[in-house]
Amino acid sequence: MNSLLVIDKPGGMTSHDVVSRLRRITGEQSIGHLGTLDPMATGVLPLLLGKYTRLAQYFSSAEKSYCGTIRFGFATDTYDAEGEPAGPPSSPALTLEQVREAAKRFHGEMQQMPPPYSAKKVAGTPAYKLARAGKPVELKPAAVVISNFEIVDIYGLEASFTMSVSAGGYVRSVAHELGCDLRCGAHLTILRRTQAGVFKLDQAHTLEELQPLAGNTEALQAMSIHPRSLLPDMPSVTADVQTLGKLRNGAQTNLPEFSNAPLVKVFASQRELAGIAKRIAGTLFQPVVVMG
Repeated sequence: MNSLLVIDKPGGMTSHDVVSRLRRITGEQSIGHLGTLDPMATGVLPLLLGKYTRLAQYFSSAEKSYCGTIRFGFATDTYDAEGEPAGPPSSPALTLEQVREAAKRFHGEMQQMPPPYSAKKVAGTPAYKLARAGKPVELKPAAVVISNFEIVDIYGLEASFTMSVSAGGYVRSVAHELGCDLRCGAHLTILRRTQAGVFKLDQAHTLEELQPLAGNTEALQAMSIHPRSLLPDMPSVTADVQTLGKLRNGAQTNLPEFSNAPLVKVFASQRELAGIAKRIAGTLFQPVVVMG
């Protein structure tokens, strides 16, 4: 089964748990997700199935959008509600204006320190494994871009927010740093991903929706994103049998594509994606991803 399915991930499951569940539903063993969601988080989790896993490299830089809540009064070791308190709780009397003013610095390009409990590698080992073992976690800050961070409202010790951040950015880290800036500590309590790249919640399916379709490849394909909608920045071209044969054998060939775009999606039919080709010159293309 070659497709891209968007799952509305439930809370309490890891992204790997979702992959395992989808393997059982679809019967497809080759599945990869586009951007890990923490167990506590819910929302948009796109998954590539079958030979579509070869397309993962073209989704790696996609921006992601979220909504959620931040709790003020104490930080945690994981920067979210699943961690242990890093100190005694307090009850700061914060106003909406104060929190919004402090949030202003979290905008644009910045250096962000990943949480110690994260999948970032330290000498080849995920940071969370070192943290759980009580070993020192020496992470380095990474460049991220936050295009939107809005404090929507504040009620008691919690504030609701929306955020859009580049690939590799951690919402947990923003919550933690915001608490540091306000000198009261803070951690993430709710997180829901509303968009990942071009994929939105209204395109997502729950695992409960898909479960009754287990083994029904045709029905599951109908729930998938239409292949022509994938990677919308790349133009599409349909190739004839002879041209497809050349591309599948790794040979350069001419395609009827005149947009000057550096990469194009090559289709064998309306729904069958044959691969991705790179423009060499004019209409001469070299295959870079072949579906077989």
